[in-house]
Amino acid sequence: MSIDLTKLPNPPMSSYMFTLFSRDLFEKSKFKDYDSLLESKVSRSQARVSHLASILGNGNSIGANGNLMRPHIKHESKAADAKVPETTSTYYVNGEYVASFTIGGEQIKNYLLIDTGSDLIWWQCKPCTEGVCYNQADPIYAAPNSGTYEKLDCVAKSESCFTSNLIRCDQRTHECIYDVTYADKRRTKGWIAGDVITFVLDQNQERILFGCGRDQKSGDGSFGPEYAGIAGLGRRVLTSGYSLPSQFEADIMSMCLPGLHSESATISFHTTPFDNSISAELLPNPAYPNFYFVNLYKVFINEREIPLNPSIAIESGCVVDTGIVITNFPRDIYNVFHDTFRQEVQELTLVDNPTPGAFDTCYNVDPGVVPNFPIVRMHFIGQNPNNMVLLTHQQVVTYFHGLYCLAFHACDEGFTILGNYQLQGIGLTFNTAENTLSFQLNVCD
Repeated sequence: MSIDLTKLPNPPMSSYMFTLFSRDLFEKSKFKDYDSLLESKVSRSQARVSHLASILGNGNSIGANGNLMRPHIKHESKAADAKVPETTSTYYVNGEYVASFTIGGEQIKNYLLIDTGSDLIWWQCKPCTEGVCYNQADPIYAAPNSGTYEKLDCVAKSESCFTSNLIRCDQRTHECIYDVTYADKRRTKGWIAGDVITFVLDQNQERILFGCGRDQKSGDGSFGPEYAGIAGLGRRVLTSGYSLPSQFEADIMSMCLPGLHSESATISFHTTPFDNSISAELLPNPAYPNFYFVNLYKVFINEREIPLNPSIAIESGCVVDTGIVITNFPRDIYNVFHDTFRQEVQELTLVDNPTPGAFDTCYNVDPGVVPNFPIVRMHFIGQNPNNMVLLTHQQVVTYFHGLYCLAFHACDEGFTILGNYQLQGIGLTFNTAENTLSFQLNVCD
């Protein structure tokens, strides 16, 4: 039985706050059990890891609007330049969290996937050309019915049409046209427009620019009916950014990430309810302005240190991405990590080849036995004993096909990515004015 989206709660909230849900809440009815749901989550998460690593690992850089620029190689031939495009899509559509938005003059309630790795916010718009809008569970936003809707005139307001390989100004129609094909071949096309979103508690309205999606059927994949579109939460940029932090001019973004069994949580801008006693440095990276990088300094399993490449702390950093489920370490670091974990778990039975493609370190636990697994400590900005994230049982292992499995993965492309499974239950505050990501432990359900 599918979920009734009209009955999802909107808790009391002030301006610049949205209700946040786990994607699992919307899609669990599609799966026969929790194991198959988790398997699907892990599979799409690893596809996102591969896509992200392909961007970060080949020397490309990304502009603030999503331009992926291929670097010029000194000795490449002109033929190579002709065959390989200089730009391509940088986005991967699989977000793991959903936010509730009240949009337009009619105050239509829609659900958007959120993505900390992308810049654009868009949702489906009527009138659609016949057959090019996908079926949507909620009413589709109708631009003509919203008295606050305004199509962006890219000639009169050229400073608001952030042209890139994804966005262009049509000099004939004055439309700011966007065309995004995601890495999984899903596609959305339309124009940039302005309208209001309404915050539930105080009915305050904020005007934003968004992609008015007129054609979502031109790609090779289709979007799910549960969601009206995608809200990019990429890092704030001072110019040429459509992400919500950029449009709200918000240096602060805070959130709790809800789990499958949590009703809802919140995401807010400008203010945070969480303290900043545990903080990582947000590393500025001009090549990838929309991503969030932190300086992971040291990792321990119980009291045993896992050697890290110094570049994770100093140069490239560790990517924080809410669209990736499981934390990934480079293969050489992960091998030491899981070997150390296994050495610390001696009293439980290690299962050989437990779940190919999902997890490689799993344990069989007898009924009635409460297992005791190691803790994982992540230190940021030096080895200050108080400046660490302490990951306990529920963030270190996951229950899968009757086994307790180590909830970390290896990344063959050589990048460290901090995933949402390890961040559940933690209050997160992204502060781009002070370049910090702060963690308050055990404050979320």
